[in-house]
Amino acid sequence: MKTRFYTGVAVAALVAGAASAGGHLPFAPGDGPFSWDSYTAWAETAPDLTGKTITIAGPWLNPEDGFFNNALAYFEEATGADVIYTGSDSFEQQIVIDAEAGSAPNIAVFPQPGLAAVMASKGQLYPLGAGMAEWVNSNYAAGQSWVDLGTYADADGNDQMYGFFYNVNVKSLVWYSPENFEDAGYEVPGSMEELKALTEQIVADGEVPWCIGLGSGAATGWPATDWVEDMMLRTVSPEVYDQWTTNEIPFTDARVIAAIEEFGWFARDDAKVAGGAGAVASTDFRDSPKGLFSSPPQCYMHRQASFVPAFFPEDVEFGVDTDFFYMPSYADKDLGNPVLGGGTLMAVTAPGEGVDALMAYFQLPLSHEVMMAQTGFLTPHNGVNLAAYKDDTLRGLGEILLGATTFRFDGSDLMPGGVGAGSFWTGMVDYAGGKDAETVAAEIQDSWDALK
Repeated sequence: MKTRFYTGVAVAALVAGAASAGGHLPFAPGDGPFSWDSYTAWAETAPDLTGKTITIAGPWLNPEDGFFNNALAYFEEATGADVIYTGSDSFEQQIVIDAEAGSAPNIAVFPQPGLAAVMASKGQLYPLGAGMAEWVNSNYAAGQSWVDLGTYADADGNDQMYGFFYNVNVKSLVWYSPENFEDAGYEVPGSMEELKALTEQIVADGEVPWCIGLGSGAATGWPATDWVEDMMLRTVSPEVYDQWTTNEIPFTDARVIAAIEEFGWFARDDAKVAGGAGAVASTDFRDSPKGLFSSPPQCYMHRQASFVPAFFPEDVEFGVDTDFFYMPSYADKDLGNPVLGGGTLMAVTAPGEGVDALMAYFQLPLSHEVMMAQTGFLTPHNGVNLAAYKDDTLRGLGEILLGATTFRFDGSDLMPGGVGAGSFWTGMVDYAGGKDAETVAAEIQDSWDALK
């Protein structure tokens, strides 16, 4: 049953009744660590959309589509609307076909900004308006970063905000074993200077500080591009990073070469990496972190994104056998706390009744918290209750996002495919194998020039 809410009392009573009667709401209002008050206030003035259908298409498949439908249920309950989400493993191809045919869904969930920017330039997306930009700037940690990432040129070349980010991931992480750190007397570093000092201390103690692996089949090399992107964000301003990802400055720029060599400081020294520098390119990235958990440990640290626990041994216990810390910035460069990552953004591909109301619902902490409680959903929304995260790992990642002063998308994903998923990957393999950074950078730039 879909019923419109009129008063706070009616909201709580009706929804609790629906939940206890086997309704489709996963969490009964008033229960758990959720922001019910703001949801109730919004629901009291939400439009009556009974009989209206809103369509959403995106990349989420089972079980993520079920979790998302659970989050949508609270919007449906408050408005009477029927929201239909359709997931596809070929979403990026399908949304282009649908837009060209004039049959796009009301809202599309893009896995990254590139395609959204292209569609905006063709007039196939609809601006979210200045109000959304102001809201994101005020309510998301590193808010201006998220506004910028969702702002693209329209068909006339004018910048407008089209994308609202909902569900992001974090890449600026270093994984370690708290038990191993404690046994060796090591402390989590708070700056890049301290991280480098710790690396050298571990070598001086006769141990190996890092496990690094670049192997990934046809995609071999991508873990090194993440390293370089993190090093760019820690050595140059976000504006320079942006210029690099669009080739406004070439790969041969001294600042880019310096960032590549920052990666080399860790990866090209036999004493600093498990198996020696020669093993970096040939070690599969999925096998690389296992050295943290061997006895004695083959390494003490591993830089990788938030998904890497999927490749840890099954008996690893978070907080005991493994934990992570933010890959720190340089204390002496005054660049704040940049975070590298990715995420999905929602954009309007076909305006319709109820679409604005649904986008307003996605601004509510509750719409994020319901996802946070169910799956590996992360948000920079600074109004959410961190207690809603389903485990300590996700809560820690959420805290890193909230502590960010700058957020930037994975740079290789913003580059042309022939570079970001081609020459940049292979160039990093060559660099890890001993080729000098200047030569590698020149070859990558040559490949980019060839695409222009």
